[in-house]
Amino acid sequence: MSNQPLTIRDNLESEYSDIYTPQALEALNVLSHLNPEVKELMAKRIRRREQRRIDKTRIDFLNPSSTIPGTDIMVEDARLGRFEGARVPDDLQRQWIQGTGPAAKPNSLVRNSIRNVAYALLSGADGWMFDGEDALGQTKAMSLDNQRNLKLAIGRDPLFLKVAEEVAEGINRWSEVFFEKRIVPNWKDQIDATTIIFRARGLHLDDRHLRDANGVAMAASITDMTLYVVNNYRELSKQDASIVLYIPKIQTAEEAALWNRMLSVLEKHLGLEIGTIKAYVLVEQLEATYQIMEIRAALGKHFVGFNTGRWDYINSVADAMAWDESFIQPKIEEITMTYGYMRNYEDRVRRAVNTPDINGNCTLWQGGMEPNIPVGSDEGVEAGMKKAVAGAEREQRAGASGKWVAHWKMVHIVRPVWEKVGEDNQMGRRFPALGYSKEDADGLVLLEPAETSVRGARNLLSVAIQYGNAFGQGLQAAALKPADFFGNEDVLYLMEDMATGEIRLSILWEWVHKGAKLTTDDPESGTRKGGLFSRELFEKLLAEEYEKLINADDRDVYDESKRTTLPIAREIVCSYVLNRTKLPWFIDLLNLNLNNEDLDLARERINKYIDAFNKDGTRITENLDFPAPSRQPPGS
Repeated sequence: MSNQPLTIRDNLESEYSDIYTPQALEALNVLSHLNPEVKELMAKRIRRREQRRIDKTRIDFLNPSSTIPGTDIMVEDARLGRFEGARVPDDLQRQWIQGTGPAAKPNSLVRNSIRNVAYALLSGADGWMFDGEDALGQTKAMSLDNQRNLKLAIGRDPLFLKVAEEVAEGINRWSEVFFEKRIVPNWKDQIDATTIIFRARGLHLDDRHLRDANGVAMAASITDMTLYVVNNYRELSKQDASIVLYIPKIQTAEEAALWNRMLSVLEKHLGLEIGTIKAYVLVEQLEATYQIMEIRAALGKHFVGFNTGRWDYINSVADAMAWDESFIQPKIEEITMTYGYMRNYEDRVRRAVNTPDINGNCTLWQGGMEPNIPVGSDEGVEAGMKKAVAGAEREQRAGASGKWVAHWKMVHIVRPVWEKVGEDNQMGRRFPALGYSKEDADGLVLLEPAETSVRGARNLLSVAIQYGNAFGQGLQAAALKPADFFGNEDVLYLMEDMATGEIRLSILWEWVHKGAKLTTDDPESGTRKGGLFSRELFEKLLAEEYEKLINADDRDVYDESKRTTLPIAREIVCSYVLNRTKLPWFIDLLNLNLNNEDLDLARERINKYIDAFNKDGTRITENLDFPAPSRQPPGS
């Protein structure tokens, strides 16, 4: 252990000395004074949430004459663009397709794990968001494996280059069959052409390996951001590449202002000009949409664009409206980007990025996620790809400068949508000014008639349990589909991450606790149109869907997991959905049980969390396998 006041779990400091470098540890100590601020803002989130429940009030726009907390910017000035933003750097001007996924695999040697990075950089994507959050498994030391692989790739380590050359051949073999051409003509040029972007974990999560000088778990945001930037900023600078982050799960402009301070403190410590680090913000929280321009202004010179993420956003709407007995969402397949509140959310984002700042700068809108994977029957792949291209065309027409894909095989399928248009981006496209009326506010929680069915519930349940199981196995991004479609090659697997579990349990919680009315008959379960989705029906479906997973073959559900992580996943799903109070995050219960395969211990930890949250809103977010160090009293 070094002489740093931070506490690092077990012997990770020596095992990952290439990541926990003296420079990185020094920077982490410099930023550690912000750790209490992160924790206070997260407690403030829960207090706002509880107050809305007590008062039965919806989220609303900020007072235009107020000041954005943590800044000296007036809300009205932010809305009118009277703030200094940033020019989008050259290597972000064209981001037609950004891929997303982790830079590491669970339980893998570096040579195998780093293949994730090679596939990403050779995919033909304009940018790749290497995920430290929703798509990155957190078993063992995967967050550090992720950092290591990125450092090796950015530094063009010989091991990475050798792996990249091998991966390029594999990609070309696939593309010669699928596209009848090689899509990687020169692998060395291609790995230099893709902009590297890193998504840190959100403010709501704690790092599993670090505690600050007071023995408090370090905010994962501080840890991820610091390790990535400190370990890579020099190499990125040599390559004339921007340092780019994706910032997730921001709910308010006050939280954006804290991120701005975190980035600025790190830049100052490293001797970088303020605004050197660029940041996209994923608009995946309902409250953020009410403060969209304020968030952009609070991040100032760091901000380059918004992304409209569908999955997390649906969860946030359910969470913000949990108190409203009349607010019941339909089955997940109905909530597309053209549905009710989603349509209005997207519209606010595209208006916000095209509102010029004081210097006339507009910013980027990166469209939503395409989860399809072109693997299955010919008919299934053809239908899935048509749907993917149609979705991309709609977003391009709507004003998006690009789109996300969740698998490297999708890049050249979707990218032609933007290639045909040929414009680098759609910044500055004219849209009506943002409004702040009651009608605008109501539109952000607008429900429209859609299906609520037992079939929909089975799909929600099956994928939620599978996702929890994958998480426990270290696969926080996994190809999944409902158990009833295992073996049906016409139904494609979708690439899912943490958000898919969050939304499915949120909707099921609504259906159980608010008494959703079924819109169709279902002879198999004996339910009729107009009947209520009851606790008893949920428990019946849970048992049936779980049994299907137990009986599934090893391809869909690892046989080993059926005795270890699958029962724990089922327990978490059941506990989350049946708790009388909606819990804020599915991931909290999953994190508490990482690296645990004991069902009795899992139940103990689940109950501990639920009891604490039900009592006073406390979230247990630290790693329970990394106890805080004992502190000697002063003068002892």
